[in-house]
Formats: sequence, C-alpha cells, structure tokens
Amino acid sequence: MDMMSRIQHALDQQLGRARSPSAPPRLMAAMRHAVFPGGARIRPQLCLAVARACGEDAPALTDAAAVAIELLHCASLVHDDMPCFDDADTRRGQPTVHKLYGEPLALLTGDGLIVMAYQALAHAGAAHPLRLAGLIQTVCDGTGAPDGIVAGQAWECENRVDLGQYQRAKTGALFVASTCAGAQAAGADPQGWRALGECLGEAYQVADDIRDVMLQADQLGKPAGQDAHHGRPSAAANLGLLGAIDHFRGLMQAAIDSVPECPSRGAMRQLVLHESERLIPQSTCDRIERERRAAPAASHVVA
Repeated sequence: MDMMSRIQHALDQQLGRARSPSAPPRLMAAMRHAVFPGGARIRPQLCLAVARACGEDAPALTDAAAVAIELLHCASLVHDDMPCFDDADTRRGQPTVHKLYGEPLALLTGDGLIVMAYQALAHAGAAHPLRLAGLIQTVCDGTGAPDGIVAGQAWECENRVDLGQYQRAKTGALFVASTCAGAQAAGADPQGWRALGECLGEAYQVADDIRDVMLQADQLGKPAGQDAHHGRPSAAANLGLLGAIDHFRGLMQAAIDSVPECPSRGAMRQLVLHESERLIPQSTCDRIERERRAAPAASHVVA
C-alpha cells in the first residue's frame, strides 16, 4: 500500500471508530467533511517516511501518530476558516465547515478532531507504553503553547510579532512534530530528524505566503490575498516576492541537506524535492524572476 492510501485508510478507520447511533449525525458528517478529501497530506507522509527510514517496527503506532497529526492540522484549518479569523468560504476547493454546517458546529468539529487525535494515540499506544509518553509530548509541543500551532494562531492577535517566531509556531511546529513523531513511533531518537521538520515547516509557510500573493482562489482552493487583507506577517511582504522565493529555495535545500544518514536517505530527499516542486514549481519561480527583473528596465524606458 502506498503512503497516501495508507494515510487515507487510517484516517477513515479512525473516523469510523466514532460512528455510533448515539453520536450527533451532523457533527459526524462535519468532521468527515473537514478531513476528506484532504490536501497533500504532507505532514502524515513525513511521519510515515521517517518511521520507515528508522526501521519501522510498529506500523499501527506509526499510523496513529500520522493520523493524530493530520487530524490536528485539519482541526486548525476548521478554526482558522471561521469568521473570527479568516471568514473563508472555501477550503481545498469545497465549502468550509462553518459555511456548510454553521459556526457552532464548526467550532465543535475542530474540538472533536483535536480530541480524536489523542484517542488515536491512546488506542494504538496501549501496545507500546514506553513510546507513548514521548509521542504525546511531541504532539502536544507541536500543537499548544508556548510554541505550537495554537500559539502561532494567537500571534495574529498581537500588535507586534517577529515573522520567524510566527512562522515557526503557526506552521513549523507541526512539521517538527511530524518528523520527530515518525522516529519515536519506530523507537528511534527523534533529535536527528528535528532539523528536517524545522526547515520544511518554515519553507511551507514561506511558500504559502508566496502562493497567497501570486495565485488566484481557484488555484489555491481557498481565498487568495488573505495575508494582506488581515494584516498578517508575510515573507512575501517582508522580503518582496523575489526575496521570498530565494528564501524558500534556500530552506528547501537546507531540508534536503538535513536528512540524516540512513538506508532510505535518497528516497527522503526525493520526497522533499517533489514537495518543493509541488508548492512552487521551478518554472513559476523562473517566470516571476524574469518578470520582476524586467520590470525596472521597462519602467526606465517609459520614463
């Protein structure tokens, strides 16, 4: 089974465990809507890939870690899309949860997915108690305060924020959790994989900032121009579009270089390269660079 099929199957199983005649049907439908069909699933893919690189010996625990991280990510998107934050109409090309099911149920959907993430870990972790505590700590660190995705969202409510700190919390923290949890699920030391998560997490946020500026809503699957509209910190605003692209390329190269020595190092590097091309295709980078560098010359001629 390929990684994406494995992730989809594990997510479907976890949501299936919550099905019950006693469960509110609209809540169950809203939770499934928030998780499927899903995006690139890069965080759980990283978790699985690192576990395999570390000699995966507990696939059910790896699946649980990957599922927990993806459910937490989906929960953050549900809350992020609500009127108190982005008030987004679409996510992944379909109506957001609050647009389809209303604000109260959207709030509860996010809450339910957060709890479900830890249910997944508890269910699989019972067979591996010595690994469970570390996994829970890693996932909590990537999610809560002071430096997880909750803190990253909260920085948007502050008057002043450091761009790097904001990006590390809002996006980077869950990428770090993904790589470290993959190692821990396989019984390996997570520290050697931390740098990969850090580089990828920051790169992913920079790419999101770039895409928010240069793509249309139908290409993004969500509203475009949200950073400027909400006055949020943005690499594209701070560094300019060309500077942000250069920064993104540097981060992706650092991610490739950070992959530790292991039998599947080549495959891991290919995964990073594939993700880099998916986020910001090289052809797009080259086109933007040509257009931006030609613009000053064109302005000079007109003057």
